[in-house]
Amino acid sequence: MKTILIAAIAVMSLTPLTNFAQSKTDNTLTSQEKKSGWKLLFDGKTSKGWRGAKLESFPTDPKGWVVNDGMLTIQGSAGGESSNVGDIVTVDEYGAFDLKFDFRMSRGANSGVKYFVTLKEDPSGSAIGLEYQILDDDVHPDAKLGRDGDRTLASLYDLIPANKPKSIIKPIGEWNTGEIKVYPDNRVEHYLNGVKVLSYVRKSTEYRELVKISKYKIWPNFGEADKGHILLQDHGFTVNFKNVKIKTL
Repeated sequence: MKTILIAAIAVMSLTPLTNFAQSKTDNTLTSQEKKSGWKLLFDGKTSKGWRGAKLESFPTDPKGWVVNDGMLTIQGSAGGESSNVGDIVTVDEYGAFDLKFDFRMSRGANSGVKYFVTLKEDPSGSAIGLEYQILDDDVHPDAKLGRDGDRTLASLYDLIPANKPKSIIKPIGEWNTGEIKVYPDNRVEHYLNGVKVLSYVRKSTEYRELVKISKYKIWPNFGEADKGHILLQDHGFTVNFKNVKIKTL
């Protein structure tokens, strides 16, 4: 199994990306970004484009998801998985894309950004999908569970660990930037603060072997849908999101 893991992440690079200038104003796009096809998934003012994973509209419980000060925030509760107001998902579905998002964790936080969420499954907790893990690795116990660190920050949760130097991680209370790239040929890459930390190929033999030994083995064809929703997870901890944007590839 070590061989599979090594093969899955062999093409990783720790070289920061070089992109064109991004807007210095939160939740906005530059003219160049717009021309390149970027679209905001969060406008900084409303919940437009989002709904509850198990609801037809955005959850309205004031103790759950709130839009305030240019942030989309899930408020802390008891630390349970989708046991407060639950996850939220994009109204639209996406296939090949480049997704960027800024996130800020509270101490001990656990959350995640999921993709290819079809909402066809009926789990007891969070909706099912491939997950970019958001976690306070130093405090939350989930960092020591799973295999080889595959539940730590920026990992493909329970499948592939993120290969990240600690120096790129911003301290608790500061903003980190996550990015998920899904190419038309099913190659997928995770980035943290501009550094590629893992890559894999959906639907490949190596990917399917990893699923077989993960918590997802009970779900047929897990993570192989041609398109799905983007999900922000309610895991009972306070986490802020902003500058959530997507570009179709």
